[in-house]
Amino acid sequence: MFEKFKIWVLFICLISQLGHGFYLPGSYPHKYVVGDSLSVKVNSLTSIDTEIPYSYYSLPFCQPPEGVKDSAENLGELLMGDRIENSPYKFKMYTNETEIFLCQTKPLSSHEYKLLTNRIDEIYQVNLILDNLPAIRYTKRDTYYLRWTGYPIGIKLDNAYYIFNHLKFTVLVHKYEETDVASVMGTGDASEMIPSIGKSGPDVPGYMVVGFEVTPCSIKHDRESIKNLKTYGKYPSKITCEDGTVGMAIKENEPVAFSYEVAFVDSDIKWPSRWDAYLKMEGSKVHWFSILNSLMVITFLAGIVLVIFLRTVRRDLTHYEELDKEAQAQMNEELSGWKLVVADVFRAPSNPSLLCVMVGDGVQILGMAVVTIMFAALGFMSPASRGTLVTGMVIFYMVLGILAGYVAVRLWRTIFCGDHRGWVSVSWKVACFFPGIAFLILFTLNFLLWGSHSTGAIPFSLFVILILLWFCISVPLTFVGGYFGAKAPHIEYPVRTNQIPREIPVQKYPSWLLVLGAGTLPFGTLFIELFFIMSSIWMGRVYYVFGFLLVVLILLVVVCAEVSLVLTYMHLCVEDWKWWWKSFFASGSVALYIFLYSINYLIFDLKSLSGPVSATLYLGYSLLMVLAIMLATGTVGFLSSFWFVHYLFSSVKLD
Repeated sequence: MFEKFKIWVLFICLISQLGHGFYLPGSYPHKYVVGDSLSVKVNSLTSIDTEIPYSYYSLPFCQPPEGVKDSAENLGELLMGDRIENSPYKFKMYTNETEIFLCQTKPLSSHEYKLLTNRIDEIYQVNLILDNLPAIRYTKRDTYYLRWTGYPIGIKLDNAYYIFNHLKFTVLVHKYEETDVASVMGTGDASEMIPSIGKSGPDVPGYMVVGFEVTPCSIKHDRESIKNLKTYGKYPSKITCEDGTVGMAIKENEPVAFSYEVAFVDSDIKWPSRWDAYLKMEGSKVHWFSILNSLMVITFLAGIVLVIFLRTVRRDLTHYEELDKEAQAQMNEELSGWKLVVADVFRAPSNPSLLCVMVGDGVQILGMAVVTIMFAALGFMSPASRGTLVTGMVIFYMVLGILAGYVAVRLWRTIFCGDHRGWVSVSWKVACFFPGIAFLILFTLNFLLWGSHSTGAIPFSLFVILILLWFCISVPLTFVGGYFGAKAPHIEYPVRTNQIPREIPVQKYPSWLLVLGAGTLPFGTLFIELFFIMSSIWMGRVYYVFGFLLVVLILLVVVCAEVSLVLTYMHLCVEDWKWWWKSFFASGSVALYIFLYSINYLIFDLKSLSGPVSATLYLGYSLLMVLAIMLATGTVGFLSSFWFVHYLFSSVKLD
């Protein structure tokens, strides 16, 4: 009952937050006075070996004395499988503590022992959060340090399993400076809005948390020493914790004791820069160089295609317009190429309703991507605002339903020369086509996650909420857009269409070969960026270069438009007037290469991914991503080709 109540509260909060877009959770600094309480939170256990998250308390860990409580969650966190809960780890600001006893579990049952060993074999990580900062772990390799978020549950050595039951925390703090914070948040009264915890005042020294590091150790505790200890009691002997220390082997029917220590360290890191340690992951230089190199190469190729294309078409049009009427009449008898299909070029395509629906959904997806990436590039969806990116995508997609309905219905009326009958059916199909496929894929994958008892499984009550959002916001807005599309004037064709279609000559090469090959150039614009996005999703890395992603997206749109234009022109030159679907799939075929790249990434980069459930989840989510990309890129190609064909045949006056 409480779970349903929580979901309904989430639904109400989501609707109410539509009017409060400028509030960024976790984007302001907290001032802590010496002695203030700091509480560590726990997120889901994650692993790049299975990609199936589990609740922290699904394993026999210590629970907080006040009981396990869920933290405030947004829609994005729930969809991403995050389950943030309170933990028994508690600190006092600027107060170093050592040898803190946490608890001793009951003797491990056979089920708990097997579960622990399986999670260790599957390389599951524990994810802790303090003041919205994930715990970071440093490991030394040769002469440099590697950064990791979270720490492993345990390790297997010599056929024995060791659990990391002692944590050494290091909290980096920076002295609270009114002027610095005011400059970050704004001027004037902005600094007065910054919340503080505990006592506040100009004379009370305060600190901000700017770093959270953890070193896990496996310590063998003396059972007699901890027999009478209570939670947060002082362990009687000194505990030495260094990276790589192992000593607590887990065994069936034996308990496990947990302890921790915490040290506060002054740091020169200022609050606005505290996320730099997470963003500056290894390979960043290669990332920037590769992106820049890709942009330069693709821009050069696109420029060549554009120049050749414009020269060819302009020369053809200029030569025709310079002829007098008698010469034009004589030339009309000797026409060849695209001029011969003037009476068929605007003939309605096969399955016009499906084409309109796919174009409408493509406009909606592309608009969502552009708006989301723009907001993210401006800092409104930073990694500090956990789940905001996915929440924003859902909200923007629903709102842009009005644009999808408008484009689809207006295209429908254009194909049928202004006839508005059937616009309601088209609007309904637009509202249901892509969301319906997405729900089908997610619901199927959810059965696998439910069967695995994973936190990645979307609760059934949340499915109901998503369906309500779909039918209460997206569908009505799509119908509103469709209504305006039905009222808007249709695009008139510059030439007439004959009743009898012209026979298409036999082609030397199959047209589908050109269509499939056309997707290679758009794929070249994004395959490097795609690697980092895939690494962010499946390897647990933080993706943050949304400015570059926006540039790549713009470049992708330009290249898709150019590729589709060139291919459409080539088909018209060989008297193939069936350009509608070919222009869509010419640029949309990039999705095929992305799917092949996803399979390649699964085989060569996710070598450790184990089990059919994990592989099915990966392929299912990849299929959903590929479908969305196909609709978006295909729409760009079709609309650009439609504009080109309309412009081309309206520029030449043929009888």
